[in-house]
Amino acid sequence: MKNATATFACLASLALMGPPATAATVYTGDVIGGKRVISALDVNDLDAGRKHSFYFQGVQMGTGQHWYLPVVVAKGARPGKKILLISGVHGDEVSPVDAVQRTMAALDPARMAGTVTAVFDVSRPSKEGVTRMWPIAQWGGQLIDLNRVWPGNESGGNAPTQHAGLVFNRLFKPNADYALDYHTAATGGDFTAFIFAKLGKPEIRAMAELFPIEQIKNDPGFPGTLETSLVEAGIPALTIEIGGPRSYDRRMIPLFVEGGLNVLRLHGVIPGPLGRTAKEAGTFYGDAFHTVRATHGGFLELLVDLRDKVKAGQKVAIQRNSFGEVVTEYVSDVAGEVSTIQRDAMIEPGTRVVQILYDSPDPTCDGDGCGEDDPDYIE
Repeated sequence: MKNATATFACLASLALMGPPATAATVYTGDVIGGKRVISALDVNDLDAGRKHSFYFQGVQMGTGQHWYLPVVVAKGARPGKKILLISGVHGDEVSPVDAVQRTMAALDPARMAGTVTAVFDVSRPSKEGVTRMWPIAQWGGQLIDLNRVWPGNESGGNAPTQHAGLVFNRLFKPNADYALDYHTAATGGDFTAFIFAKLGKPEIRAMAELFPIEQIKNDPGFPGTLETSLVEAGIPALTIEIGGPRSYDRRMIPLFVEGGLNVLRLHGVIPGPLGRTAKEAGTFYGDAFHTVRATHGGFLELLVDLRDKVKAGQKVAIQRNSFGEVVTEYVSDVAGEVSTIQRDAMIEPGTRVVQILYDSPDPTCDGDGCGEDDPDYIE
């Protein structure tokens, strides 16, 4: 009887561990809320024709516990391309969560070819606090932008860098032929329905132009961003911006669901005709940003809004002090279209007031466009 009990316990333990060691998906044996926990994913291991839900085990906290990322995989009934949808790289970005959830809800794996993998809450601690940055305990407490440390390093010098390495190497890279990384403006700001894309790369341009959105920037990317790291790893990717932070943008979200489904149709993952695209939407294109920054502290009155067309020399904002006196007026140096604005009225020197998308006459902006060198670069 004792031997039989031991045998049963052993079999039960093996069942919890999941597939044998030859499988690339690694199950930790833990179950959270009915979802099995994995520390590595290979969608080739999964049963075809259905959806699968997991928690991915990320980096440890100072308590020795782990941060866990929700993962949903729609595995098609037939082989095909692998598409990766990512949300939650910043914790104050919630429209991306809704857009990806709605995209996944529209999928029927029985009619699909290939896989669509959705990853949510990538920056778990910042998501819990609805903040942009990942708080760490080192150096008396620091804030790290997870979208400046990709592709990460599993042996890196802080938890976010190690987390990025784990996620990139064991979750993202093995399961993506193409990727869409969903964002919004940071808290205090607002954005158009916008895409950053390396338009000089035909596969990337083809995806970007399938979104019926407001603006597309031909952009070289910025070191440490997820989009840049994915492209450098050979995975064509876009950075998507869905308006402002902290709440659902019910006008913009459907545009990105429609565009995301168009991308899946382009790559033969789902059947059906394309929906609206950038051509039908009259999308505005540019290859550079002009950023107007505050030179004083005070209260900001914007004279323009998102998508407004501006001329060089046009006044875009007025700033007053607490006495109501005008301390400065801000003008645009270029002609273009407003992409981002500061929604917070009280601002400090250095704050981005507006950002204007335009076509630069600088010949070095040809190809993949112009980026920005400042740390407040969007993405």
